[in-house]
Amino acid sequence: MITFPNAKINLGLNIVEKRPDGYHNLETVFFPINLQDALEVKPLEEEGVDYKISMKGNALDCNPDDNLVVKAYKLLKQDFNLAPVDIHLFKHIPSGAGLGGGSSDCAFMIKMLNQKFALGLSLEKMEEYAAKLGADCAFFVRNEPVFATGIGNIFEPVKLSLADYYIVLVKPDIFVSTRDAFSKIKPHRPELSLKEIIKMPVEKWKDVMVNDFEDSVFALYPEIAAIKDKMYDLGAVYASMSGSGSSVYGLFRQPIENVDEKFAGCFCRQREMF
Repeated sequence: MITFPNAKINLGLNIVEKRPDGYHNLETVFFPINLQDALEVKPLEEEGVDYKISMKGNALDCNPDDNLVVKAYKLLKQDFNLAPVDIHLFKHIPSGAGLGGGSSDCAFMIKMLNQKFALGLSLEKMEEYAAKLGADCAFFVRNEPVFATGIGNIFEPVKLSLADYYIVLVKPDIFVSTRDAFSKIKPHRPELSLKEIIKMPVEKWKDVMVNDFEDSVFALYPEIAAIKDKMYDLGAVYASMSGSGSSVYGLFRQPIENVDEKFAGCFCRQREMF
């Protein structure tokens, strides 16, 4: 069986308060986009081994056995008699980009194991398993736009279509640490909720939809700020950093010609929106 886990972007991101446990509560809209990894699971003939995993594509920043797809398999195996599996993962979604690639791989693995081994898990139960492995993993079970709160783990479905737009996604070769991203954060509740903002025409988002991490990240990495500026120079209707970076996306009414040349040296992809 093979499946194609897709990425997501954040439409706005507000850090609203610091929690007693040291984490922060936030508000954002998760929106799925057409940028995909490839995940295949086959029977494993080798005896005495529960799983094997091979990974290709974009560089990964973890030991293969610590990958979330392996953790998803191990988690389900605690409750079900799963046969050994041979896992092949091709990474196209860049890591450390605020695009949820690892979380998507995790959720799609759970969905695929549920189908492959006829586990009979409901969407709610699969979300419960996914949530144990990461705050935003459960989003990719249903894979539909949501207003996310808490630490990014509480979801409220929202009606939003961007089907008339193209997205240009650019990630420079920069890693943004969590510490750096939070360095200038002052938690606050926005005057206007993202649930109201996304009801506005996209052309108005530029003035009211913000990502609170941009102040910190742009100050430390002006190259990322320059990418956002260039998106607007090219005619983006709206542009923003996704999550805590380092990727930046722009929404366009028309496709951009020779977009790779315009962002040379960066990971750059252009796609139609769902």
